[in-house]
Amino acid sequence: MRRREFLQVAAAATAPERKLPKYRVVSHYPPAARPGMPGPYPGSVVSVHAEKCIDAATRAPDAATVRAMMARGMCALTGDKDERDAWARFIAPSDVVGIKVNCSGAPQIMSSPVVVAGIVRNLMAVGVQPGAIWIYERFADQLESVHYDRYAPEGVHIRAAESRRGSAGSYDPATYVETTFFDEEDTRSNMIRLVATRFTKIVNVPNMKDHGAAGVTGCLKNIAYGSFSNVARSHSGAVTNTYSFIGTLAAVEPLRSRTVLQVMDGLHGVWHGGPFAPHRRFGFYPKRMLFGSDPVAIDRLLLDIIDDKRKAEHAISVWDRSPKHLGPSRDHQNDPNVNEFVREPGHIQYAAGLGLGVYDPDKIKVASFEV
Repeated sequence: MRRREFLQVAAAATAPERKLPKYRVVSHYPPAARPGMPGPYPGSVVSVHAEKCIDAATRAPDAATVRAMMARGMCALTGDKDERDAWARFIAPSDVVGIKVNCSGAPQIMSSPVVVAGIVRNLMAVGVQPGAIWIYERFADQLESVHYDRYAPEGVHIRAAESRRGSAGSYDPATYVETTFFDEEDTRSNMIRLVATRFTKIVNVPNMKDHGAAGVTGCLKNIAYGSFSNVARSHSGAVTNTYSFIGTLAAVEPLRSRTVLQVMDGLHGVWHGGPFAPHRRFGFYPKRMLFGSDPVAIDRLLLDIIDDKRKAEHAISVWDRSPKHLGPSRDHQNDPNVNEFVREPGHIQYAAGLGLGVYDPDKIKVASFEV
């Protein structure tokens, strides 16, 4: 048994009993013949590293290097020689494209504006008009703090679902997941209306982040929790239902079928204190980007990236679900050997069981490149 497998088995043996909630999924959208997740490249991940992609002292990305990383990654993923041809495999000129960014850790960490600008540039290169491109996130204060408008061409939409926290007007009342976790009053999580009714394709742009409840915030959590309302209710005290909730949300149509591409921004990462990253000392610089259509495969690699960094920092494993390491929120924020929740990194394997991708490391093919 490999060490990581041993840690997973040990974590399961010492953790509190997990009871799965019952979900009612309501959607009138049929799945595509070939859903975007896991897409045309299940189990395939391209990893591109570039030492010059970001200055660790200033946290300033190098746009030319990022552009080269993106070109190398997309061409390696599809086998095309021309970057435009690679993007054209996922996006057509007639598409209305949502770019799901992650801004919950801004200004410490977020989907880099330089990366997002590169995606916009490539969408326009295949013929998508600026007015058909939407950079979106749930909360306006987080999204506006990043200033994507300074990097996007005129006409590109930058839209938050909630201009005021808790506002429901931008969510689709007919597309939702219903369940009760802790006898809460509002038992529904509704899909963002733009996702359900406007976008024809979605490009997912997560970061490399630790997460106190889910283990990591990767492709799955970014697209799931970032596209639905009322998701924080899945946590109470030290208990979180992220194990089954993340995959359940990500599998709802039309989100599953329309999310066609995963571009993980790993220029800058967070190895503890995610998702909000209150302390800069928990940041690190993987200086890489991951490309694929399979969110499970990419997130499986992310588990190892975060866990290896935690090990190097003498912190408890991302797989640690032992109650003895639970502590109050303030301890979790400052001490990497204290957990706020019983972590649920198994949410990635659960999502694989829903058909969203390949989890077995022996079946994941990684092509690595240096730029």
